[in-house]
Amino acid sequence: MTTNLNLELKTKLRERRALLVPGAANALSARLIEDLGFEAVYLTGAGVSNTSFGLPDLGFIGATDIVQHAAAIRQAVDLPIVVDADTGFGSALNVHHTVRALERAGANGIQIEDQVMPKKCGHFSGKEVVGKQEAAQRIRAAAEARRDSDFQIIARTDARAVVGLDEAFERAELFIEAGADVIFVEAPENREEIGRIMARFEAPQVLNLVVGGKTPTISLKDAKAMRCGMVLYANVALQAAVAGMRTALERLKADGQVDETTPGIASFEERQSLVRKPFFDKLDARYAVED
Repeated sequence: MTTNLNLELKTKLRERRALLVPGAANALSARLIEDLGFEAVYLTGAGVSNTSFGLPDLGFIGATDIVQHAAAIRQAVDLPIVVDADTGFGSALNVHHTVRALERAGANGIQIEDQVMPKKCGHFSGKEVVGKQEAAQRIRAAAEARRDSDFQIIARTDARAVVGLDEAFERAELFIEAGADVIFVEAPENREEIGRIMARFEAPQVLNLVVGGKTPTISLKDAKAMRCGMVLYANVALQAAVAGMRTALERLKADGQVDETTPGIASFEERQSLVRKPFFDKLDARYAVED
């Protein structure tokens, strides 16, 4: 199944029709993304750091954390999974190992970036990037590590914020030469820059729209017109969940009680349906032992 999903993801990205991909921080949010009919899911490193450790996206998570989450999401959904693997968690050797581990865990694509370690969220200030050749070697290691050539290597550069858009373009060209399938120029700061980025390369590209971040939001229609490969909303579900949890907990604190009539709270049945309890009830009945 994973090999077919690799090809499915590759095909969808190469169509350059602005594939709309939400981010998931865990298997539950991935289940909701699949339930709502999205075509792929993105495992967000920032989301894992925020939800699992209560920490900002400043390089606190490691390869083991992201591999475990990828495996859990693969068990939960049948969608193609793109995994945010930050810098690859070390040198080109570490990148090679990370790709192998994530491919075995059931990922269908991996995002590798050119920041120094420890990395920062692409929409934070104060980022730094490694040299161009070191960055390209990370991508070469990723491309050579994959066992299936359809497994997608997404090469991200954060150079726009550090050394400018022109060098970001130079890096992206080196990444393509090194074997990248998809280009991701992070954090353009206006619509004109978005247009320049999308028009620059024949390879599919990722546009990361962070609610409250440095890149202005554009419509899906406009992203399609620009022939964007993927429109990524990496943490919109997480930001909405934070707002929803705060609202519900504020109501509980103020009133001392909540129930299923309280606005914004999913029903017990909806929660059980999302985690496929009816499926497991049928299995339980099938394998029940009769005396």
